Amino acid sequence: MNESPIRLAATLALVIGSCGCARLDLMAARKPLGLTVAPDGTLLRDGAPFRGIGVNYFDAFYRTLRNPNDTSYYEGFAELARLRIPFARFMACGFWPKDWALYLDDKERYFALLDAVVKAAEDNGVGLIPCLFWNSAAVPDLVGEPRDQWGNPDSKTHAFMRRYVREVVARYRASPAIWGWEFGNEYSLDADLPNAAQHRPAVVPKLGTPEQRSERDDLSHDALAAALEAFGRAVRRLDPHRIISSGNSLPRPSAWHQWKEKTWTQDDEEQYAERLLLDNPDPVNVLSVHLYEAVAKRFGREVHAEELLAKTIEIAASARKPLFIGEFGACDKGPQGDKAARDSFAALLAAIEKTSVPLAALWVYDFAGQDKDWNVTPRNARAWQLTAISEANRRIQPRPATPADMPKE
Repeated sequence: MNESPIRLAATLALVIGSCGCARLDLMAARKPLGLTVAPDGTLLRDGAPFRGIGVNYFDAFYRTLRNPNDTSYYEGFAELARLRIPFARFMACGFWPKDWALYLDDKERYFALLDAVVKAAEDNGVGLIPCLFWNSAAVPDLVGEPRDQWGNPDSKTHAFMRRYVREVVARYRASPAIWGWEFGNEYSLDADLPNAAQHRPAVVPKLGTPEQRSERDDLSHDALAAALEAFGRAVRRLDPHRIISSGNSLPRPSAWHQWKEKTWTQDDEEQYAERLLLDNPDPVNVLSVHLYEAVAKRFGREVHAEELLAKTIEIAASARKPLFIGEFGACDKGPQGDKAARDSFAALLAAIEKTSVPLAALWVYDFAGQDKDWNVTPRNARAWQLTAISEANRRIQPRPATPADMPKE
């Protein structure tokens, strides 16, 4: 069959491009990219045990999704590289249903914006943990279903989730910047609340939500487990190696009793362990928690962060899943709160180091929306937090080899 030179050139380019992608995927299969988990539960990077403290760069993508002219994330990644802060967790999606409009209307432009964020991280040698479905109500709202459909594998909610996972993971699985994949943000805190009617998702129709909510928008632990299992399977079809995180917080102090009885009765240590493992079901292969209190009321008594983390590390080891503190930090609302914030932050960071937590991320880096209380930048009054985690990384990460380390003849 005769082909025009233009068509032949286009066909050849397509074949070469396809081979190139296949070659990248083959390379990734031979040497897993990002973070992986050893059979004994050790967190690995490039085949070696790894520990690192990064940041939440919440709106690295969201800022450019809302304003494509805003590429300030590039400078933000460059600052992280300068501070030797190794990775960032970020929202790789829209927050409100309305924020997904570009994805639905012009997918090429949407992914061009996300491509640029991933490329900026690559250029600066910063790892990324993208969270694909940050807001628990956004996808159900987008497809016209209540939030309980996270528990239904045959729902439109699950179908949308699988499609987005397929497109994102396939697109970025060959990128050295991608360290892992995450489902959502703190869905577990909404699960089986005794007062769920008072804590249903916000109603903001101009941002794409329905005009009213019902009990079908209440989330259960069982529905969340179904969603996490389906998410994990969807990721594993395309990426057999990288870590998968739920994005959940610590179980509430009463999470087990909420699940079983819909009460606020405090859980004991065994119930805490059971609920923590159920909140991170296979093929999710890290235990995700968020930690903000240096001292908290748990198990019917006051528990310090170091004790709680030591207990949680034991649970993680028993499950052969490394612990990921996806958020930690200290609220600082001004001069009056500065000392308290410093003390709380120091206690949390010390607990993370002492208990050998493999992975943790500061809340929150370069997020103007929380300037009053949480935002940490290299040039604001909370810059000391970046210095502290930079110094911690120098202590916990392997020292590069020097000539003095070479064996003598």
